[in-house]
Amino acid sequence: MFEKYNLTQPDNLVGLFEQSVKKYPDRPCLGTKNRNGEYEWVTYREMGRRIDNLRGGLASIGLRKGDAVGIISNNSVEWAVGHFAVAGIGAMYVPMYEAELVQIWEYIIRDSAIKVLFVSKPQILEKIKDFPSKISTLEKIYLIQGEGENTMAALEKIGEKNPVNPVYPAPEDNAVLVYTSGTTGDPKGVLLMHGNWTSNHFARAIAYPSFNPEDRTLSHLPWAHCYGLGEMHTFTAVGGSLGFLESPMTIVEDMAKIRPTFLISVPRIFNKVYDTIVTRVNDAGGAKKFLFDMGVKAAKKKRELAEKGKSSAVANFKFNLVNKIVFQKIRDLFGGRLLGAVTGSAAMNPEISKFFFDIGIPLYDVYGLSETSPGITANSPTCYRIGSVGKVMDKVKEVIDQSVVEPGAQDGEIVVYGPNVMKGYHNKPQATAEIITPDGGVRTGDRGRLDKDGFLWITGRIKDQYKLENGKYVFPAAMEEDICLNHYVLNAMVHGAGCEYNVCLIVPDFAALAGYAEKNNLPKDPESLAANEDIKRMIGSEIHANLKNKYGSYEIPKKFLFTTEPFTLENGMLTQTMKVKRRVITEKYKDQITALYHE
Repeated sequence: MFEKYNLTQPDNLVGLFEQSVKKYPDRPCLGTKNRNGEYEWVTYREMGRRIDNLRGGLASIGLRKGDAVGIISNNSVEWAVGHFAVAGIGAMYVPMYEAELVQIWEYIIRDSAIKVLFVSKPQILEKIKDFPSKISTLEKIYLIQGEGENTMAALEKIGEKNPVNPVYPAPEDNAVLVYTSGTTGDPKGVLLMHGNWTSNHFARAIAYPSFNPEDRTLSHLPWAHCYGLGEMHTFTAVGGSLGFLESPMTIVEDMAKIRPTFLISVPRIFNKVYDTIVTRVNDAGGAKKFLFDMGVKAAKKKRELAEKGKSSAVANFKFNLVNKIVFQKIRDLFGGRLLGAVTGSAAMNPEISKFFFDIGIPLYDVYGLSETSPGITANSPTCYRIGSVGKVMDKVKEVIDQSVVEPGAQDGEIVVYGPNVMKGYHNKPQATAEIITPDGGVRTGDRGRLDKDGFLWITGRIKDQYKLENGKYVFPAAMEEDICLNHYVLNAMVHGAGCEYNVCLIVPDFAALAGYAEKNNLPKDPESLAANEDIKRMIGSEIHANLKNKYGSYEIPKKFLFTTEPFTLENGMLTQTMKVKRRVITEKYKDQITALYHE
């Protein structure tokens, strides 16, 4: 399938990483924070040596081309060593999340016929120690850290004494089996080939030609997901470096130490930063608020004039004044060297995007799926349109299919063709047939439209859309993202299929509400806050005010249900990619939701 695309070389992940080991042997590759809070970096030469040794160790225990090797671990040096070592014997890597249910691990290990499994912690090993007796294909479990017989280090020592030459897989050979958590049913294993990954890397390199060995990023997206893994492939392919985030609680500290030049991230990070900045400025009031507001207006004016090829001395003066006093402090939160960021997995609010563009941190929206490994379209420094998800990437083709949407619609389902399209779903021929078209395209399930210049605009998600009683369509996901921009809202889910109007389930951000409660002499416990009628009215009115200029009146929720339990992975209300599991949440709160319509 890859011949017609004339893939750029190398067309496999083994060659792609080896190329960097040869070009940049002494440059830092991956960085991990030590006990003293400082980052220690592993060079490309050291990575290459460990990969060679582990490859030999895996071969010595009988691992062969076509076998499956699993790993349950957060991002780490050992994760990457395992990835490229497994690829070098022609086997397939099956990553799993640490924060996952035991039954999901068991399902994936059984479904993918994993032969060798790496785990990050003794606590995880304790949970799965009986898996080999329950799963016939699973022969061995190794800890990725520590010393002893059943560790990755032990395998590397064996391989050092028994070296084997790497296999260079064909583009159509399986490289990684990524399981998507999905919002319903069992996880689906997405079979991604070497040519999928390498073609998508080279497409990113064309979109971002300035990427180079000096670039560094904060690795905070999981490599068990395609978006994060694609980041790792591209940064290592150009000789750049990735420092691992210690935890979400240390993100500001880690940014300051790593000082990234570019970030691959999600809107939630920037939404939170924006919300924190605006809240602090409003709370401070006085001169600080005046100066900030002046700078924001001047920056906006400066951008709008520049788009017309014009300039204003007054706007430039005001911007430069606030830029040094205020905006530089915001850039310093990201380490002070950030040239820009890619955001994906959810829609970025255009007004927040414009704010970061204006203060010197451009955000570029991109779009993709696990099934397209992952990139489809991208905004970039030389070609972007705020609010869109950019133009189609190199060697990729997109078609808007209007046959599957309502008559008269200006958009349709996005269908994608190219070397990035997966082989199919593992062990699920029916599901594969439903998403892969007869001519080799993948149905994304997303609705979109192309403007006259070729920029793609996402308009909704087909399986999430529903009709109200009046026959009008609602696309809840985008509205939920906008509702969660409210400072006092942690989670939101809009409901209304077949109903007269929409309602919305709200999980308040009780940490944010604590300050409001203190100022207004209210109890601070979550139950009291969620039940307080004044707080409900305040949050509801703010949500209405924020939505009224963007959505039709029929779309905006008319009633709200407030609850104290957040949407999490642990309670099954979120997927690993932070998408809402509507069926689970609706079932849990069905009585309360029904009651809203009868009040």
